[in-house]
Amino acid sequence: MDSLPRILIIDDEEVVRDSCTQILTGMPVDLTTAPNGESGLRMVREQIPDLVFVDLKMPGLSGFEVINAIRAFDPAIVTVVITGFSTVDSAVEAMQNGAYDFLPKPFTPDEFRVITQRGLEKRRLLLETAALRRERDMLQQHFAAIVSHELKAPLGSVQQNLYALAQDLQTVASPEQKARLERMVASIDSLLKMIHGWLRAYSTDFGQLRESFTTVSIPAVIAQAAETARPHAQRKAVEIQTLVEGGLPAVRGDETTLVEAVVNLLGNAVKFSRLGEPVRVEAAYREGAVTISVIDTGVGIPPEELPSVIRGLATSKAGLEAERGSGLGLGITRRIIEAHQGTISVKSDLGKGSTFTLRLPPADTPADGQASTDAPGAPIPQEGGLA
Repeated sequence: MDSLPRILIIDDEEVVRDSCTQILTGMPVDLTTAPNGESGLRMVREQIPDLVFVDLKMPGLSGFEVINAIRAFDPAIVTVVITGFSTVDSAVEAMQNGAYDFLPKPFTPDEFRVITQRGLEKRRLLLETAALRRERDMLQQHFAAIVSHELKAPLGSVQQNLYALAQDLQTVASPEQKARLERMVASIDSLLKMIHGWLRAYSTDFGQLRESFTTVSIPAVIAQAAETARPHAQRKAVEIQTLVEGGLPAVRGDETTLVEAVVNLLGNAVKFSRLGEPVRVEAAYREGAVTISVIDTGVGIPPEELPSVIRGLATSKAGLEAERGSGLGLGITRRIIEAHQGTISVKSDLGKGSTFTLRLPPADTPADGQASTDAPGAPIPQEGGLA
């Protein structure tokens, strides 16, 4: 049987604690009270309540300090502020800092019961969301093992046997039979590459990259990425053009994976570009961030597909069938950029092209995300068409 919801009342007025206790008598809850912030926080650590009512004005620790301490201990604990009419503005401020709601004094029993039910429902939703997130993470971890065992090994065996069969039939197979074998080998190879992409996307902990971050030059990243993507581009007569703003700040990061992220964007841009049309890479310092934009004038992405594409859950259906991919490259790119405390965005016009933009904090950006006042490189206005 599930345990009763735990409610804690922290208020220095005994009459308030007693009235709250009386109002909730008979309700299926486990209620305790505390006369001040210090004892209230001890009960929070001991009991881990679901819902805490906190008076803003108390001797010793203030309600604001109690709320901040509860959030630091367990942000899923729901807090409701108890306040007098003269301190409603403070209650609103407390909500902006994490409190779920406020209850002005004097309050009626019905008002207290309603806000209690709402607070407990909020707690239930928070716990369910956390459980779903844990389940998702567990599925991702198991997914890599399942893919590796159930798909990768059998396909690898088929591939090896096809290689052997092609060798055995080298002198007796007709040109048509050899061509069919080559297509089979190529199809298996594509499937294995896709599986490797799944494993990379779902099983790699990109967060560990932060342990080995160094100062990285963005011009160097772009140069390496363009050189890596150029053979693919040349097959479609696509020119990769680069425009890098002078004096760009360096970033803190892992150069290898940042190059990979840009290569993935360039590969997609080339894939969905029309024959002979250029792809541009632009880097600049804008609004306190280093931006890298990969711009193409290809087929574009339908608006309804943009959310899934940017999450790496799908690839656009707008391109030619032969040019479609798994979409995993974008998922990997997003995880790499998030590990660097950056963001990725996209703007696309169907039939006109797409712009993918990476935003990275400069190397001298403090941990709170605010750029220092002497960051190198003057910000320049955002151009139209860039996300």
